[in-house]
Amino acid sequence: MREKSLEKICFTTCKVVEQVAEYIREQIGQVSADQIDHKSLNSLVSHVDKTAEESLISKLLQIVPEAGIIAEESETQNPDAAYKWIIDPLDGTTNFLHQLPFFAISVGLMHENQMVVGVVLDVVHNDIFYAWKGGGAFMNGAPIRVSDNSDLSQCLVATGFPYYNFDWMESYLRCFNYFMRKTRGVRRIGSAALDLAYVACGRFDFYFEYSLQKWDMAAGVLLVTEAGGVVTDLKGQNRFLDNGSVIACNKLVYPKVLEVIKPEFEKYD
Repeated sequence: MREKSLEKICFTTCKVVEQVAEYIREQIGQVSADQIDHKSLNSLVSHVDKTAEESLISKLLQIVPEAGIIAEESETQNPDAAYKWIIDPLDGTTNFLHQLPFFAISVGLMHENQMVVGVVLDVVHNDIFYAWKGGGAFMNGAPIRVSDNSDLSQCLVATGFPYYNFDWMESYLRCFNYFMRKTRGVRRIGSAALDLAYVACGRFDFYFEYSLQKWDMAAGVLLVTEAGGVVTDLKGQNRFLDNGSVIACNKLVYPKVLEVIKPEFEKYD
């Protein structure tokens, strides 16, 4: 698919995401406790997630009808398709349910294991981040770039706390302790999609986390790379979508970040 076609797909996807975001905004504060399901430890879902996802799938398949679907609340569809939509209808569900204003829609299009379109919409603040392969990254129509900060002591760091898989906790906490002491500060806002988007536009200098799913990262990693950044897993390898661990960073400070994180995590399979 040519770059011009990807650009068109990206803008059409933005329109779809904006439509679904309107529905999510209408539902803020409207979900009662008895309407919340517990999928697993600390993993919540409501009818809002499910309805938003159904709407996204139906609209996105009109854009690329032959695509498969990988989505948080649905079974995988057409897994052998060359193109796949990777969808998180509400990244930050716990924030949404507590009316904490940091949650997002994340939609990525993958072609043969490469991300080619990514859209993340910050629902409450109505900031839309988008990118297509080879076309750069944008927020609300303006080009964005990762930060140019090479000094670790001046970095603002994003992370996500483990909430169900605590096997790597001690290693994670050692990294957290180091960055807490050696950087300008560490933030945890509760949405991986927004963490990645905020790295892409330079609000955060870098972000690291483990135990993520494809739909948490798919759109955001393309935003970061198209904004001039680097994305790897915690071992410095290109397997982040498969193993659910990620470092997203500007290229200048990345070697210093990896030097801290890699020794802690390379012992794990």
